[in-house]
Amino acid sequence: MNAVRSPMALALFRHYFGRSLYGESAGVRKGELDPFAAAVMEEIGLDIAKHRPHTFEELEDAEGLNFDLIVTLSPPAHHRALDLTRTLAADVEYWPVPDVTNQGGSREQILDAYRSVRDILAKRIRDRFGSIARGNE
Repeated sequence: MNAVRSPMALALFRHYFGRSLYGESAGVRKGELDPFAAAVMEEIGLDIAKHRPHTFEELEDAEGLNFDLIVTLSPPAHHRALDLTRTLAADVEYWPVPDVTNQGGSREQILDAYRSVRDILAKRIRDRFGSIARGNE
């Protein structure tokens, strides 16, 4: 719903690469930004509170889907991206990242689950795009 993983990933991507690489965030459905996602990003100095969730269709209308690569973080998003790119020259990569929106437990246990997702995304983004941003690919 473009409310947890994708906004976190976009904020991390922009933090690491600024304007050297371009990224956007979209989901299969539109939801509301998750306050736990905002809280764990704020812990590392990144503010996603102003993120407004978008659908793939909204992004396509605004951007024209002119991307070289689409990274999906959930099976529904992956299937939707594959459908959208049948006529595009964009690659699609699936990064399975846990959905923590149904995480139970105490507030601290929930935050720990969200932190884990944040840290998984941070590592994947740095590993995947770091050499491109440095001009080594």
